[in-house]
Amino acid sequence: MHTVNLAIQVLPLNMEQAEAIRIIDVAIARIQQSGLKHVVCPFETVIEGYYPDVMKLLDDIQDDCCMAGAETLIINMKLHRSAVKDLHISEKTGKYS
Repeated sequence: MHTVNLAIQVLPLNMEQAEAIRIIDVAIARIQQSGLKHVVCPFETVIEGYYPDVMKLLDDIQDDCCMAGAETLIINMKLHRSAVKDLHISEKTGKYS
């Protein structure tokens, strides 16, 4: 099993901007608590880990956002997965640090 990268953007719908930002903060807090490597960016957060762990985190994020008051979410995702090697965030962005 190899590590994957998942870029995730959580968009709560049908609420005021301040409330939507609060829900997004709930999602980011769950990611931070996961122990998985991640990078928070202005439009999305990129997560690195084993596929089952990343998908479990995706479920947890949705559950936490709903429990925090989100009735409807759009979640935009980009998954980078390889059958032959681990994928690392640092390989994509390290030269820019």
